[in-house]
Amino acid sequence: MLENINKQTNEKMEKSLHHLMEDFKTVRSGRANPSLVENIVVEYYGNKTPLKQMSSITSPESKLIVIQPWDQSVMGDVEKAILSSDIGVTPSNDGRVIRLAFPALNEEQRNNLAKIVHKKGEDSKVSVRNIRRDSIQDIDKAEKDKNISEDEAERGKKEIQKFTDDYIKKIDDIIKRKSEEIMEV
Repeated sequence: MLENINKQTNEKMEKSLHHLMEDFKTVRSGRANPSLVENIVVEYYGNKTPLKQMSSITSPESKLIVIQPWDQSVMGDVEKAILSSDIGVTPSNDGRVIRLAFPALNEEQRNNLAKIVHKKGEDSKVSVRNIRRDSIQDIDKAEKDKNISEDEAERGKKEIQKFTDDYIKKIDDIIKRKSEEIMEV
């Protein structure tokens, strides 16, 4: 019973951590990264399609992203989708490829991005703590239903707390790395 609760807790916390890392890929740092634009949704023959499913996205230079749609007839739609997204860059279309030139971040922009990173990190920590709360409730219920002993319940709660502490530390490390990356000039 406890093994099952621990396994589920670990899996949920891992998903929360993975979600945070994926979320951080969309936060702009000093370098242009294709993951900034790959999930932008484009209206493609009546369907909403992520940009990565309809084009080649590369970053030949640290401040440039080049998007080459496989179907040249959607260049205008891709350009519109980029303009309506919140990446803050104006696309340059030469008929074959779309170029996104990322200017260097100023101090204020870096500070704002660092705040966003910290907020997303705190949200992830709250998620991990909610998972801990739910798991402890599951252990309490199992103890109340006499499926596990009081000692097993205490041991299970300590293990859940250890998982929580480990994941909070991992989240803090990820936040620190991303903040340093953003603040790098």
